[in-house]
Amino acid sequence: MGKGGLIWATAEDLARNRGKVLSLYGQLLRGLNSPNLPLNYAARMAKKAEVRGIFIMAAEERSLHNINDLIDTAEYVLSFLRKGQLPPFPVY
Repeated sequence: MGKGGLIWATAEDLARNRGKVLSLYGQLLRGLNSPNLPLNYAARMAKKAEVRGIFIMAAEERSLHNINDLIDTAEYVLSFLRKGQLPPFPVY
């Protein structure tokens, strides 16, 4: 976090989180391609659209707490996808 306990992200904070958020986004999309998931093609595309929608909305986020929540949620979902399971939706 920037200075003085501010809850709003500074440009420095956004730059620090950018790589991690983009990496998680890519991992989630790749994780949804796993043949171990019990999804047909349409369901797989719908889940990917949900992920894209969440990350598009999050791109405008400036609250450190909300950015951290996005990262935590993405890591939580990835833990399920790596096991070949779907998380209990909705996770928000």
